[in-house]
Amino acid sequence: MDAYDTGSGARQGPGGREHPAGPGGGGTGDGAGGASGAPEGAAGPGAVRGGSGETAEAPPASGPADPRSPSETAEPPPVTGPAEPGPVRDAAESGPSAGTAESASGTGPATAATAEPVKPVEPVMPVDLPTGVAALSPRYQVGALVALAVVAVAVCAHLGLVFLHVAPSNTLTKQHGAAVDEWVFPEFEQNWKLFAPNPLQQNISVQVRAEVSTADGEIRTTGWYDLSAEDGRAIDGNPVPSHTQQNELRRAWDFFVATHDSDDRAVGLRGTLSESYLRRIAVLRLERNDAAGPGGVVERVQYRSRTTNVEPPSWSGEKVSDRPTVRELPWWTVSGSGDPREGAA
Repeated sequence: MDAYDTGSGARQGPGGREHPAGPGGGGTGDGAGGASGAPEGAAGPGAVRGGSGETAEAPPASGPADPRSPSETAEPPPVTGPAEPGPVRDAAESGPSAGTAESASGTGPATAATAEPVKPVEPVMPVDLPTGVAALSPRYQVGALVALAVVAVAVCAHLGLVFLHVAPSNTLTKQHGAAVDEWVFPEFEQNWKLFAPNPLQQNISVQVRAEVSTADGEIRTTGWYDLSAEDGRAIDGNPVPSHTQQNELRRAWDFFVATHDSDDRAVGLRGTLSESYLRRIAVLRLERNDAAGPGGVVERVQYRSRTTNVEPPSWSGEKVSDRPTVRELPWWTVSGSGDPREGAA
């Protein structure tokens, strides 16, 4: 029978308890050989010598090793009761590294690993990039500054000449009046008719026609083109009409009338300038209306004006003639390229 069997008659230790088996699995017995009948020298590691009850020290086991790991054979630590609850500190007082955690076995509080605080990410400030002239390269900056300076000088010179033209007579206008007039007339002429006590009370319609040399070599005369009506149609319904549509033709005709006598003869050099100005306007307007036709050339132009009085209000009692007044100018010769020639036909 197996030596671990309690029914084999092997001796038991004091108190009726069996001696624990050694690592080699030997049973207990007395000095006379016990019930197993094994010789004294062949007793197992856990055998008891003689009858004195003394247990011999077990030699190293010669059998196979215990398959259990040392961690399984080690005596577990004594289990203590649950840790006494202590005062809970505020998270703000303890800080991120002062927190503790109790172990799962209930052995008491265990210090948790301290985590490094996360640093806040600083916001990236936008970089202000240069704009305008500052964003250009130095070469272009110099060019832009030069252009701005030229424009500023030209504007200041123009405003100064216009101011001298409308200003009362003074030393500068007496010495340099001719230069001022050459710059101002006819495009920039100024007057005070808007604020006159008796403003204009007439409607003046300026018309033009042309003699055209056709591609077949014939000469034909076009009908009358009402240039004032064309400007009026361009202005009606237009919130921002151009200065050309409003004033070019009107100012050119006023300039001509002011520098010519009743026989349409020029008075002074300004009269000749006004003729050239009107002739150039006529050629440009006729080309816009395609008056010459395919292959045709404008040879001569002729102006006429049709003046009618504005009817006064009924409460004024004023009586004016409602018959229009027509004024025809002589034919003016122009070149085929559109540039005016001096003189009249």
